[in-house]
Amino acid sequence: MKKSILLLLMVILSLMAGVKKKMIDIYIDCERCDMEFIKTSIPFVNYVRERHEADVYILITTEITGSGGREFTLLFSGQNDFKGMEDTLKFITPAAESEDNIRRKMVKVLKLGLMRYVARTSVSDDINIIFSRRRREEVIDKWKHWVFSISTRGFFNGEQSKSSAFLNGYLSIRRVTEMWKTNISLYSNYNYGRFEINDTTVISSFSITYGSNFSLVGGINEHWSWGGFVYSYSSSYKNIKIEAGMFPAIEFNIFPYSQSTVREFRIIYGVGYNYDVYYEETIYDKMYEHLFKEYLTSTLELTQKWGSVSITLEGSHYFHDITKNRLSLYSDISLQLVRGLSFELSGGASLIHDQLSLPKRGLTPEEILLQRKQLATQYEYWGSVGFTFTFGSIYSNIVNPRFGNMFFMGGR
Repeated sequence: MKKSILLLLMVILSLMAGVKKKMIDIYIDCERCDMEFIKTSIPFVNYVRERHEADVYILITTEITGSGGREFTLLFSGQNDFKGMEDTLKFITPAAESEDNIRRKMVKVLKLGLMRYVARTSVSDDINIIFSRRRREEVIDKWKHWVFSISTRGFFNGEQSKSSAFLNGYLSIRRVTEMWKTNISLYSNYNYGRFEINDTTVISSFSITYGSNFSLVGGINEHWSWGGFVYSYSSSYKNIKIEAGMFPAIEFNIFPYSQSTVREFRIIYGVGYNYDVYYEETIYDKMYEHLFKEYLTSTLELTQKWGSVSITLEGSHYFHDITKNRLSLYSDISLQLVRGLSFELSGGASLIHDQLSLPKRGLTPEEILLQRKQLATQYEYWGSVGFTFTFGSIYSNIVNPRFGNMFFMGGR
């Protein structure tokens, strides 16, 4: 009898020793996260490549803060045995934060959010929590939320018979608080091209664009906002020597602004005035004119488990002639159709009947081929569409950094 009991105990202990600790399966939905660093830093979970296979689905979204930094929102959603367990965590990074510091903060917040799920598994026996006490310091902002940005860049390219250059400059001054947004910006773009057709024929061309913007937006409540915009603009490509205008507008968001990281449906209505002076006489025999305009824009943005959608429909017309109008539709859609299959669509189209600045004279072949002057058109469109199907192992825990992401395709 004693031998039988001892043998039974040995069998039970042997079985218990062979039981593996259950780790939760997670799926992280994030476009710009360093997944290799996350997998290396958080080894106490399994990473799956399909959200349907996960015990915890984590959606990570970002928004730009007033100082030019980023606010990250992490939405944890329990599935399977953890269904109903949901949580939302946020953290903010300044504009000058390094990518390494950002990913380390990301890992820290991910660990905090995962603890409530890990605590319900046997892996919790191996988890230790350390608390580092720090004295909280009061933040004093000597800049009062004002942020200044200056950028400039150039691109040069050349061969024996052709050369080109592109120069860009940008200055931005902005201030963003909970209820106010102020932005002042100056910008300029310069394009130059030179082509040798033969020993006696050389074609040179350039286009220049510059302008300024001032905008002030104020919040009214969780659904309403108002704004005012003043701008100036010049473009040799569009035959506009100077355009100056102002546009007051009002916005209604069907969803509360506090839900903007996952869903928005904004409707903006505005009316405005602009004064245009042209480089050359237009097809309507104008060298300058006063114009009054009306526009309406609606934008739907959703970021959910099943994918993301961004659709914008906008229309505008001039009051002096409502046939001078424009209607545009833009979309960016990514949908998880079924397990392993996703659909991606992006594009836009416009019906154009408001090209008031087209020059009266005909364009030269050089201006057309080098795209230095705007052509008359009643529509424009662009787009891309694709499907992605993935199958095989659902786990993606292994990190192998060898050769980076390089794959030799052959050819030159």
